[in-house]
Amino acid sequence: MVLDAFTKVVSQADTRGEYLNNAQLDALLGFVKDGNKRIDIVNRISSNSSTIVTNAARSLFAEQPQLIAPGGNAYTSRRAAACLRDLEIILRYVTYAIFAGDASVLDDRALNGLRETYLALGTPGASVAVGIQKLKEASISIASDPNNITRGDCSSVLSEVATYFDRAASAVA
Repeated sequence: MVLDAFTKVVSQADTRGEYLNNAQLDALLGFVKDGNKRIDIVNRISSNSSTIVTNAARSLFAEQPQLIAPGGNAYTSRRAAACLRDLEIILRYVTYAIFAGDASVLDDRALNGLRETYLALGTPGASVAVGIQKLKEASISIASDPNNITRGDCSSVLSEVATYFDRAASAVA
């Protein structure tokens, strides 16, 4: 079940038969206060997704040319396109997690079973993890640009963004 930050906190308190405590309320208030920053970050990543994915793949293939060499997992345009598609899907689900403030959508819809799928297909998970780290670097670089973004300190939201990419990379490695 996919939950946003609010639903998760309320559901957990309800399961325990408790009211929300001050710490939980403060955390949700912080989530609301960072809402515009969160939306700005999602918009930036989404509007630049094609560039982010393409550049991540180019960088990955430059570092690991064996992937696109004859016999490599991304050799032939069909396989390379599948690699780009997978990176794009992971990036999309990361943006959903950023927006919701919760990784469950990323786990439930993209990561659960992905390592096993890659193993079955003979896809090198470590290489996919490197590609995801490249998505992370590009996304954070774009999202942390202070131009045309809600004023204020975005470090906590950007730190959260990094954890979603790290979670995805760990899931496939």
